[in-house]
Formats: sequence, C-alpha cells, structure tokens
Amino acid sequence: METVPDRVAGRRRSLPLLLALAALGVASCIPAGRPSVTADQAVVDYDVLLDAGSAPVTWDRDVKPVIEGRCVVCHACYDAPCQLKLSAHEGLVRGASPVKVYDGERIRAAAPTRLFVDGRTEADWRAQGFHPVLQDGAATAEGRLADSVLYRMLRLKQLNPQPLTGMLPDAVTVDLDREQTCPTEAEFDEFAEKNPLWGMPYGMPNLAEPEYRTLVRWLAQGAPGPAPAGPSAAALPQVTAWEAFLNGPTPRERLMSRYLYEHLFLGHLHLAGTPDREFYRLVRSYSPPGETVDEVPTVRPFDDPGPRPFWYRLRLDTQSVVAKDHVLYEWSDARMARYRALFLEPDYEVKALPSWAPEVASNPLRAFVDIPVDSRYRFLLDDARFFIEGFIKGPVCRGQVALNVIDDRFWVFFFSPDQRLRPDRDADVAAMADYLALPASDAGSMNVLKIWTTYWKGQKTYLEAKQAWFEDFRAVELKQALGFVWDGDGTNPNAALTIMRHTDSAFVAYGLQGDYPETAWIMDYPLLERIHYLLVAGFDVYGNLGHQLSTRVVMDFLRMEGEDHFLAFLPAERRRAIRDGWYQGIRKRREEQFAEPMEWLSKESVTGYRTADPQREFYDGLIGRLGPLAGTDRLNRAAGAPAAAVAGARVEAALRRMRGLTGRQLAALPDVAFLRVRDAAGPGADRAFSLVLDKGYANLTSMLENEDARSPDDDRLTVLPGFVASYPNFFLEVDAAGIDGFAAEFAAIADRDDYERFVARYGMRRTNPRFWETADWFQAEYRRLEPVEAGIFDLNRYNNR
Repeated sequence: METVPDRVAGRRRSLPLLLALAALGVASCIPAGRPSVTADQAVVDYDVLLDAGSAPVTWDRDVKPVIEGRCVVCHACYDAPCQLKLSAHEGLVRGASPVKVYDGERIRAAAPTRLFVDGRTEADWRAQGFHPVLQDGAATAEGRLADSVLYRMLRLKQLNPQPLTGMLPDAVTVDLDREQTCPTEAEFDEFAEKNPLWGMPYGMPNLAEPEYRTLVRWLAQGAPGPAPAGPSAAALPQVTAWEAFLNGPTPRERLMSRYLYEHLFLGHLHLAGTPDREFYRLVRSYSPPGETVDEVPTVRPFDDPGPRPFWYRLRLDTQSVVAKDHVLYEWSDARMARYRALFLEPDYEVKALPSWAPEVASNPLRAFVDIPVDSRYRFLLDDARFFIEGFIKGPVCRGQVALNVIDDRFWVFFFSPDQRLRPDRDADVAAMADYLALPASDAGSMNVLKIWTTYWKGQKTYLEAKQAWFEDFRAVELKQALGFVWDGDGTNPNAALTIMRHTDSAFVAYGLQGDYPETAWIMDYPLLERIHYLLVAGFDVYGNLGHQLSTRVVMDFLRMEGEDHFLAFLPAERRRAIRDGWYQGIRKRREEQFAEPMEWLSKESVTGYRTADPQREFYDGLIGRLGPLAGTDRLNRAAGAPAAAVAGARVEAALRRMRGLTGRQLAALPDVAFLRVRDAAGPGADRAFSLVLDKGYANLTSMLENEDARSPDDDRLTVLPGFVASYPNFFLEVDAAGIDGFAAEFAAIADRDDYERFVARYGMRRTNPRFWETADWFQAEYRRLEPVEAGIFDLNRYNNR
C-alpha cells in the first residue's frame, strides 16, 4: 500500500472516477503518477458518501461523544496543537493556526486568541490568521470532504494505520513541545507525503470504523453544529438572582462585586440543583441582564474596561469539560448569604472605588484596602483549594511558570483567621501594600532588572517588617502553637491540602495525601492573595519573556515565604539545617543574591518538642488538630497492611509494598500512571488507583539559573485511590487475583528486557488495540466517582515508552 492518500482525500476532479473504479475492484487502472488506494479502502468512503444524505448525523447525539472521546483528549485549552480547539463546535469553525500560545522566548506579547472572547465570527478568526479545517460551504458532499483538512487528517490515519504492538516509530514524535505542523488544504498533499503517519488521532490507535463513519458522514453533511444552548429551568431564576445581586448600586456592593469577579472569573460556576454538567462563567458584559452577553474582552480581569458601562453577568459555558482547566466553584442561596455576611454586613466605609491604573488594579492589597482583611481572608479560606487550583491548573492549562519552583509533593496549611499575631492586621497589610507590587503592574516590559529593583526590594522590606513583628512574639508551647493553624472550623476540608506536581502539570487534593513530605507551606492572607494575583488574575499566557521571567522569580519569593512560615514553628536550632537541606544549596545562593533577612531563624517561637524529629512531630500535631479533615491514608502512612483476606485487602497490601519502593527501583514509572484493578465480581467492582512518582531534586530552578537537577536516588512512590492527575502518562491493568505478581514484577524491573515483559503483561501502550477501550473506562470511572468535578483527561503527555 502506498502511504499517500488519494484525493477522496485528494483532487476533487478524479474522485468520481476513482470511486467507480475502486467499487469495481480495478484500482490498478489508476493513471501513473497518482497514489494508489486499494479497493477496500476506497469503498469505505464510497459507502459513507452514499449514506451521507440518509439519516442525518447530529452533533449532540452522534458526533460530540466521538469528538470528546477521541479528539478533545488532545485538542482542548491553549495547548491544543495548532490552536485547533475541539471542545466546542465554535473551535472547529475557528480552525487552526501555526502560532503557538506557549512561547517563553517572545520579545513582544502576542495578541490573545481566546475562543468566544477575541473573535465572534468566522471572519474574525480568518482576519487573525486562522485557516479553516472544515469545508461546510461546498455544494456537494464530495466537495465538503475533498477540501476539508479535518477529513483529510482522519483519512490519512485510515490509510496509514500505526503499529499494533511495541512503541511508536521515531517518525511519530509525542514530546509535549514537539515542532508542530499545521497544513492548510493547499499544503496537505505535501504534508501527507512527508508525514504519512501523522493522521488523526495523532500517535493513537485508529478510530473504530463506526466512529470514523460517523465523523465522515457528519463532515459530508456540512458539519452541522448544535442547537443554541440556554440555561436549564433550575438555573434561570438563580441566574436572575445572582445578576441582580452582583450589580447592586452602592459603593460597597460595587467593590464587593469587583472583588468577587477578579477571584472567580476563572471558575466553572455550578448552580445548586442544576444538571451535573451545566457550568457558567462570571464575566463583565457591556450588555445588561436580560440581553445577550457581550463580554468585555480584556486580557486580565482587572484591566480597564473602558468608558462604556458594564455589568457582571453569568455566561453559560457550552464547551466540553476537560480536567486540566476545570476549576469548580459552587453557588447557592447559602453562598449568597455568606457573601452578604462577609462583604455587606460588616461596618466599614468605601472611601472611593479603586482606580483601573495598573499599579493599583494589579495589587489587591491596594485596590481592596477598604474591605476588611478578615472578610477577604475568610472568603479565600472557604474555598482555598479552588484558589490554589487556579495557579496549579491556571488560566493557561499548563502551570510551568509556577510549577518549576515547587516540590513534587507537599502539604499546605493556613494560619487561623481567629488568631492574630498582630493587633491591627488591616493596618499592617495596608502599610505594606505599596511594597508588594506584582509583575502585572508593568505588563509588556522587558526590564527584568525590576525583579531586583522593585519586586525583591519591596519583598525584602516586607520581610524586614515581619522580622520586626516576630521579635515581639513570645515563644509558646507546641500545643498552643498548633492553635495558630486553621482547623477548618471543624468542618471545612480546605484546611489541609496536598499539591502533587507532575513535571509541568499538577493536582490539588483535599487532605494530607501520601507519606510525610519533605516540605510544607503555611499560608496567611497576604501570601494567598498575592499568589492568586501573580499567577491567575495577573498572568498573561500571551505575555512576553520579561513578564514570564518576572512572574517565575516572584513565585520563587512567595514559595520561600510559605515554607518559612512552616519553619517558624520548628525549633530554632534545627531550622537552617532543614531549610538548606530542602534544596541542597539553592537557598544559600538566594541568600547571597538577595540578602534575605535571616535573623528570625535564631528566634525561638515554639517550645515543648519531645522527639529527635520535630518536623514529623509537628506534622503529627497538625494531623491530630485537624482530625478527619486531615484525611485517612492507609496506603501510605498507616502502620501495617490490612489483615483481612478479601480481595480488596490483598490489593491494598500489595500496593502498600509497592509504595515502599524508593530510588532507582522506580525508574520505570512515569510521573503518574493510572491503574485499573479488575475484580472478579465484574466491571462494576473494578477499582482505579493513581501511582504517583515523587521525584527527588538536588534543587529547583527559578529560571535565573540552569540548575534544575534531578536526584533519582531520592525518588519515592505515592499510591492513592482514584485520580490525582489531569494528564495521565500511562495506563496499567491487572486482575485483582494477580496483584501480588504485579507488585513483585514491578519491583524486579532491572533493565529494559524486564520492563518490556512488564508492559507486555500489564501496560497499555499507544499502539495497543485496546487503548481506547481502556481510556474510556478511566474517563467513565472519573465521571462516576466525581459527577460534577470530573473532566476529560488529557492525553498529550501520554508516554511512548
């Protein structure tokens, strides 16, 4: 078989002749110089064309399930190859662009190309350089296929299926930052000839024939989209009530609404009692409630909306829900009452609404100085996981700017809002606000010297003030010190969180997951607020090198601030050794470069430790204080294996033995693998686990130095039930009865031959004919476990190993 498709995927003028010849079984009569296609291959599309005009194919019933299961898994969010975003029909209409959104080296900021925001019509996108992938305007079904890039990509894969075993060939590169090729229809023949294995789904098994036929029939029918969607009956009165609440006329109401919008603009808002998959976005709109939303297209939520009046509106989000950017936030009558209690009922005066000037608007400690700190902090604590997920998932889908400066797994706690280290917290925060400027205040600048002359200088002044406050603090007993850490008021699971980094993606889980971590953060109001404005509200994925560099380095400052809060609870004599040991010298270089105030290291603040391991003792104290909110982790921290002989207990016992593996024994494991344990009782009893590699580092980069050094001898494994990643790197399957052999064989992997045998028995490579079946099970299981929070897993990072 030749490897270049015909112009059924080719030139329209020869299509009828080719199909006729193929149907008669005489494809050998194709003129010389044309690529040959066997009769069977041609007949498939001939049948589809004959069938295209019969039963109409609909988007919601027929097409969307295929697109979501086979296309959205790689084509969603900003990192969709060629910006071909397939999570909505509007993304197909927009088409593709060779311009990358992720570009850490550009000197000038790029123009934003946000779907639904920066272009409203197909003509808008063509003017911005996007080329079509559909051909819905042709008069015939033949023409709609012949000039459709999407059809030709699908057909290229059908004509050139990938191997069914082993690894993908070198010609199919699956690196996340691989060079992309985005052919137009006119360029497709040359593209196909050079890259015959690059059809769609790229680097994955072919579509099943019914799936392929569904998409081809739909394309032949003109690729019709869904009917316009609207709020459900349960949502309509809530939308009306919320839009009235958010557009109150008084200065206090207006300031509250601005604060809420700048913190919730990223969220997928789910209204109480509405369908599980119905979500809204909080937007600013030039049109008032009751009219079609006309979204204000600013890059950042605090950018000046211009002289026109605007309203806060709820906009129905019709896109497919993908895990990597699904940041869930619940709204209800109780939530509205909470906002009233926090922002409208306290006695305070709004002297003037904050300016839109960047130096004010980008700094929440200045912009919202009139709102009591207690109200702001309790609002953030109520849903701390949401706000931390914001910078982990972010408005950018990849969190590399933040994630390259954090550890692979650590715990996060918060200072209690009820315990004040200073008598006038509002005055202290206000006094320091001007020193805590953030990079968004100078968007577009390439003056990286401001990292030192502005951001570090201000941070240092703030740290010196904290040092002075710390000097007045009298040491307290450990039991009393634990009271300074928020306990979630006994019911709020946001009190304890675990962040798990998977190279350039991450996940935030409730509770304290995994073994005792090497590092932890304790966050206060100024730190939590600044991280949100640094990495979410103020970060521009389209920004230039200077913006991204400044953001990355300032995040380094903030990370160390959270870690130092944690260290302040440990004995003074142990702090420096623990601190330096975390990154094995990186802090010493920071100290030399930035002259960070260090006197606090020798100031005793907590007494009464009784063991030789105060860090572990402090962790245990926090676990005791939090109680059930700390979570139960019997796979990673509980002593002893389950004693029962039932299958579930045997599975957990085997996984606990795997969890004990460390260092180079884990070399075969990617960042995160999903494991399906099949139960003899049937598929409904199968269980899912996440095998997470906690990678060791000699130190972590801050983008100023090329010092991101792996330390594989320090690698550890965390095993958790369910799913703790948006980007699985590998799928594994095993029968519950064979779990002991699975664990033993994994532990025995010593070379490539051992690995090949293990993968052949338990792994699911990209070439495996059962790949899609397995992927579908994990997607469905996530939806079953988390019907509202679940999103489609992204397979862009799936390994070829």
